[in-house]
Amino acid sequence: MIDDGRAGAPVGDADVERLVGRTGELDRFDAVLAHLGRTGAVSAVDISGEPGIGKSRLLIEACARARRAGFTVLRGRATEYEQHVPFQVFTDALADAAFETAASVPLTAEAGAVPHQAGDAPDGGAAARFGPRHALAALLTRLGDPGVVLALDDLHWADPASRELVDHLVRHPPRGRVLLIVARRARQTPTSLTAALTRGIDAGAVLHLPLGPLPEQESIRELAGDLPAARAGQLYAASEGNPLYLRSLLHAYRGGAPLGGIGAHPDPVGPAGVPSGLAALLLDELSGLDDRQRRLVEAVAVLGDQATTGMLTLVTDTPAPAVEKDTDALTARDVLRPGPGDRWALRHPLVRALVYENTSPVRRTALHRRAARELGDRGLPAAERAHHVERSLSGWDPEAAALLSEAAEQFASTAPATAAHLLGVVLGHLPRTPDHTRRRGELTLARARALGVGGALGESRDLLHELIEASGESHPDLRAEAVAQCAVMERHLGHSPEATALLRRELSRTPGPAPGQDVSLRLALGMSALLTASYPEARADVARAVAVARADGDAPGEAAALALAALGEAYEGQTAAAAGFADAARALTDALTDPDLTELCASLVWLAWAETLLERYADAERHITRGLDIARRGGQLHVLPHLLTNRAFVCLHTCRLPAALEAAEEAEAIARATGSADLLGFTLAIKTLVLLIGRPLGDGSALATGEEAVAAVAGSKGWWAALAWCMLGHAALVNGDPYRAEQAIVTAGGGPELPLLQPSIRPGQLDTLVGTALATGDPAKAGRWARQASREARRLGLGGQRAGALRAEATLAEHHGDADKAVRLLDVAAQEYARCGLTLWEAYCLLRAAPLVKRAGQGPRAAAMWQRAHRIATDGGARLLVDLAGLARPQVIPDTAVLPPELADLTPRELDIAGLVAEGLSNQAVAARLHLSPRTVETHLSSIYRKTSVPSRSALAVLMTRSGPTSGGRA
Repeated sequence: MIDDGRAGAPVGDADVERLVGRTGELDRFDAVLAHLGRTGAVSAVDISGEPGIGKSRLLIEACARARRAGFTVLRGRATEYEQHVPFQVFTDALADAAFETAASVPLTAEAGAVPHQAGDAPDGGAAARFGPRHALAALLTRLGDPGVVLALDDLHWADPASRELVDHLVRHPPRGRVLLIVARRARQTPTSLTAALTRGIDAGAVLHLPLGPLPEQESIRELAGDLPAARAGQLYAASEGNPLYLRSLLHAYRGGAPLGGIGAHPDPVGPAGVPSGLAALLLDELSGLDDRQRRLVEAVAVLGDQATTGMLTLVTDTPAPAVEKDTDALTARDVLRPGPGDRWALRHPLVRALVYENTSPVRRTALHRRAARELGDRGLPAAERAHHVERSLSGWDPEAAALLSEAAEQFASTAPATAAHLLGVVLGHLPRTPDHTRRRGELTLARARALGVGGALGESRDLLHELIEASGESHPDLRAEAVAQCAVMERHLGHSPEATALLRRELSRTPGPAPGQDVSLRLALGMSALLTASYPEARADVARAVAVARADGDAPGEAAALALAALGEAYEGQTAAAAGFADAARALTDALTDPDLTELCASLVWLAWAETLLERYADAERHITRGLDIARRGGQLHVLPHLLTNRAFVCLHTCRLPAALEAAEEAEAIARATGSADLLGFTLAIKTLVLLIGRPLGDGSALATGEEAVAAVAGSKGWWAALAWCMLGHAALVNGDPYRAEQAIVTAGGGPELPLLQPSIRPGQLDTLVGTALATGDPAKAGRWARQASREARRLGLGGQRAGALRAEATLAEHHGDADKAVRLLDVAAQEYARCGLTLWEAYCLLRAAPLVKRAGQGPRAAAMWQRAHRIATDGGARLLVDLAGLARPQVIPDTAVLPPELADLTPRELDIAGLVAEGLSNQAVAARLHLSPRTVETHLSSIYRKTSVPSRSALAVLMTRSGPTSGGRA
């Protein structure tokens, strides 16, 4: 809701309106507001403390100050008995907005559950689950001028979907003057949310305000100045400085209530968790209500956010005039408080908890049942009624079970944890009789899937093992599907050997699985082998999958198996075999429709990664884009991190760093939501490299991300763990620690020759190791690694890999003082990179070569190299290379020299030829000087004339002379 200063304001007790003893916290909050929006400033405030300590009151005052400073304030509150209602706290914050917020931020269950007409693209899957993040960020950014505050109270009760969204806002603050404020009970906050806020605190993005007891003297002076000093001190001591308890004691004392034994320490009691003394005082306030008012208060406690006057009239069977009379009376007594949308709420969450828990179970159940019926009569979807249906269940009810199952299906994409909870409720009531066995298996499989998507990997795996054993021979299709799904969970838990054993056991059964299941199980085997760097052990299984799918007429299955074979062979460095499989997979895949690929969307992951490793970047991007589109529309969440990391990888190497970072961060967010440590490590490894190139020289974010990646895969072995260690090594070297860099890469590779690394990535790692060896003073070791890089690259036969090996040789040549050799190697590497489309590394080679070329007396060529590299880096957002170019510029180009526009499009080689022509050299002489053929010089000259729009050698000489020393003659 938009905070207008009245919502949640106390009514009837002047003391409650006063904020006491929080001057220091408010001063720190004011400082946050003053600096909001600046680089590195705090973007979130975390208020924590025990029940009644004043978190909500401080949050209200903070919102009031923000509003007076011109900020738009949105405030919502999570509620104790709606913890399985997705996005409830955000829905509350946006409920009464005066602008079109609800329409622009899809926070309801229907975001992933609206039925679609034929031909429509369903808004489900990852788009439904992660769409609210982007929509809310866009909304807050739009409101960021002059500023917006999003305040979320009682966040410890937030549903899992809301907690994910808070985590995202902490990690990726919206642009502009946007502040998130949360209030929570520290001891009741789920671990995942505590971890998210702690990371933000450690990073300096979150200000933590833990609230302790109120100061004694200030509390007595402000709240109990009319009482005898001794009595006021006794009441303060009894309250232990808890504001809510102190105010309740003061209210009771002033009302003449007996307060014997108030010096005793208040212990928690009952499910409400309210201190015993405070509970007694709060309940005593309700003792004066008549029966009708009491029933109304109980109905408000049960209905929560749905406690409107209309609903209260219906569920209590009370005429509307009587309800209005009672709500007026209860408001005057400060038992009820009005909210937006004609909603009513009890004065404090603790009051609601006490009322709810002290309402008889029979009456609670009846109220929930009536609420569910009334919402159904209004035509609300199952997702809106599920909360009340669940709480009204007292035994097996097929109709209620069907509704909860329907709601779970609606929540599967938007809030998988809630879907899993609802399915668990149904399974808990489903009779264990033979006629329900099949249905139990289907529901169990659906619940395991929801648990896995929601991040509860271990619980999902355990549930699937139970289903596998329970299915026996009676339901082989369920068992096979459970085995395939269980293997995925085992892999995500870092248990690839267990996944392999499970899959082989299923394949060895007699009779064997049906063809479609056989293909699925063998593909899962191949994927496990890839992750454990043991693809040769599964090569025959993948080949068998190709054969079975082809014989069965299963084109999607055949395409998937061929794509997996291509990726496996590419990993192993078998380039020719990989290219053959990739060609066949591409031909089949491109002929299939999107619906054909929806269930086997992973095939596009395998094909795109294979094409990336084969340096077919255009094909890879085309398949990545198609895969993302299919996966998002079809709800194939598990493939998104792999496609997004692939996109990040391709965009990085083709020097599109903003797009690379966007994809890497989205992959990271999904990986965190899945709960897979290995998958998180993989996505963070790719993000490390992106940050390393995309952030300025000296920025430590890449190193920190690399360290987190390695921590995530701690104890794991295989492809993802090795990649995390390698990326940490690259970050360490750039950050000036070659010893750590070398140790990280050698650790990843299992020794100095990197035997455990896949051949497809060895040359790049060896190039880095050459740099670490030279930096640590061991040129002999650098030479061994450079020679190994050359051997590995020749074996792969790929241009980009050869260029990486040439880079390593150039580094060694430069170290030994052979600048001419280093330039020749870097020049060839740059041309190879340009031919392959790897513009990032072309620019890197040009930057390294330019100072050497200038020292060799070839000023124009050096300037052209620098200019092209600088333009590539600047246009592509490669901040590291831009900074390196800045450091190299004085060595290459005088401060007063600027390459003229007429020459800006010339390549370094063309500029060098143009300069020699301007000196009067013939084509034959230019060819001899530059070690080129006369025909090559003629080709370059034709290109130069076309680009510069000059008609002859003499006109070119005039242009070069007019352009100055950086573009004509030798410097």
